[in-house]
Amino acid sequence: LFFMAANVLEEDSMEQDIESPVTIHQPKLPKQAREDLPKNINKECAKRKIQRYVRKDGKCNVHHGNVRETYRYLTDIFTTLVDLKWRFNLLIFVMVYTVTWLFFGMIWWLIAYMRGDMDHIGDSTWTPCVSNLNGFVSAFLFSIETETTIGYGYRVITDKCPEGIILLLVQSVLGSIVNAFMVGCMFVKISQPKKRAETLVFSTNAVISMRDGKLCLMFRVGDLRNSHIVEASIRAKLIKSKQTKEGEFIPLNQTDINVGYYTGDDRLFLVSPLIISHEINQQSPFWEISKAQLPKEELEIVVILEGMVEATGMTCQARSSYITSEILWGYRFTPVLTLEDGFYEVDYNSFHETYETNTPVYSAKELAEMASRAELPLTWSVSSKLDQHAELETEEEEKNQDDQNERNGDVANLENESKV
Repeated sequence: LFFMAANVLEEDSMEQDIESPVTIHQPKLPKQAREDLPKNINKECAKRKIQRYVRKDGKCNVHHGNVRETYRYLTDIFTTLVDLKWRFNLLIFVMVYTVTWLFFGMIWWLIAYMRGDMDHIGDSTWTPCVSNLNGFVSAFLFSIETETTIGYGYRVITDKCPEGIILLLVQSVLGSIVNAFMVGCMFVKISQPKKRAETLVFSTNAVISMRDGKLCLMFRVGDLRNSHIVEASIRAKLIKSKQTKEGEFIPLNQTDINVGYYTGDDRLFLVSPLIISHEINQQSPFWEISKAQLPKEELEIVVILEGMVEATGMTCQARSSYITSEILWGYRFTPVLTLEDGFYEVDYNSFHETYETNTPVYSAKELAEMASRAELPLTWSVSSKLDQHAELETEEEEKNQDDQNERNGDVANLENESKV
C-alpha cells in the first residue's frame, strides 16, 4: 500500500509538472494554432536565445581569446592607447609624466650628490651644477620646471657642469616627444567620431510590407544634429550560419543585402529621416521566407551607416542590428515629416512608431508563383483550344475511316453472297 500510494503521488506530481505549463500557455492561443504547433514548442522558444553579433548600440559582441602575438599591440602603441577606456587612458597619461619627472629628478639629484654639491650647501665659493638644489625634492621640482619649460628662475643650471648640460638637452628633447605623443593621443581620443555616431539613430524595428507592388524589407535612419553627414552611405549584412553542399559548416556567414547599390539609392542625403528599402527578389536572402517561417529563422541583419562629419571632416560609422523578433511583418513606419510655415519639421517622437497594413503572409517566391499562375491561363487558353480542335479532328477522321471500312466490308459480303 505504501508503494502504491507513493506511485500515485509521483504520478500526480508528474502530471501536475507536465500539465501545469500546458494549462497556462494553451488558453493564450487559438485551438487551430495549438494543433498546428509542434510539441514542446513553448519550451524550445523559451530556451532558445538568439545571441547578437552586433548590439543595438553598434558595439560588436565579439571577444578575442587566445591571442598569443600580444607584442603586436605594442608595435602600434598609439592605436592601443587610443582604444583604451578613458580611465585607463587618464591613468597612463598621469603615470607617464610622473615617471619621467621622477626619473630625471633622480638623475639630477645623483649628479649633484656625486659632484659634492650636497656637502657645500650655502658655500658661496662653491659653484654647484644646479643652483639652490639641496635635496631630492628640489631636484624633482627642477625636473618638472625643465620638462614643462616653466622656469621660475630660482633653480638654474650653471656652466660648470657639462654632464648637467647634456642631461638638460636630453630631457628637453624627450620631454617634447612625450608631450607630442600624449597630447596627440588625448586629442585623437577626444575628437573621435564615435561620439558623433551616437546622434545617428536607427529605428527599433525593421518592417516587411508591400511597396510599389513588391515585398520589401525596410528600416529607418535619422540624424539628430543640424550639421550633416557628408557622403553618407548605407550598407546591410545578413548574419546567418550556413552549411555548404560539401557539408562544411560556416558559422555567422555574412551575406550582402542590396539596399540600392546598383541604383545609387545607398548614397544618402541625410537631412531628414529616411526609410531604407530592400526589395525581396530572387537575389535576396529573404526570397523563400514567409511570415510563418520568419520567427523560426535564426538570423540577424546588421546595418552600417558611414559618412564624413561636416564639422571635422573625419569619417564616422554608426551600426545597429535587427534579430527576427525585431522584424515586424505587415507594418509600415509612421510619417514623421510635416510641412510647417516656411520649413519642414521632423517629429522624432514618432521615429520608431509603426502601423499595421495589409500585407500577404506568403513569401516573395510564393507571390511570384501565384502571379505567374494567374497569367498562365490566358496563354494556355489558345493552345488548349487548338489541341482540343486537333483532337476532335483526329477523332472525326478515325470515325469516318471506321465507317468507310464497315461499308466496304458490307459491300464485299454482298458481292460474295451474290456470287454464291
